[in-house]
Amino acid sequence: REEANKQYKRLVMGKEVRLRNAYVIKAERVEKDAEGNITTIFCTYDADTLSKDPADGRKVKGVIHWVSAAHALPIEIRLYDRLFSVPNPGAAEDFLSVINPESLVIKQGYGEPSLKAAVAGKAFQFEREGYFCLDSRYATADKLVFNRTVGLRDTWAKAGE
Repeated sequence: REEANKQYKRLVMGKEVRLRNAYVIKAERVEKDAEGNITTIFCTYDADTLSKDPADGRKVKGVIHWVSAAHALPIEIRLYDRLFSVPNPGAAEDFLSVINPESLVIKQGYGEPSLKAAVAGKAFQFEREGYFCLDSRYATADKLVFNRTVGLRDTWAKAGE
């Protein structure tokens, strides 16, 4: 984000954040495409903060996960959710009216190089997201596709609050 509120503890222009198991960085500027989407973030890093707090005592809020741009693998991530938007679709007059339009969300992302050795049936935890398996039908050596099998948050429990 280029701007954020007090609760947002991720990378923001002019603010510091820690890269998990690495350094404290600060976003200095961005490049954008023709549509205004951020394509590149330019940061500085504090070389004395590898897996430790800044020596001057400044507080860094937030830790973000990251992968090396030079080594990351492009991956497709399939986020499956409940097929129906209500607990009892049989009670609806037309079950098609209660199909969850977000029952499958496909995203593009980047993963660690070790995912290249993934085999169908082996589970991986994608930090803060859930557990994923290589898709045995759609994944190829050139296109890695991972399906979420278990999320870390129960979206229905939150909806019932």
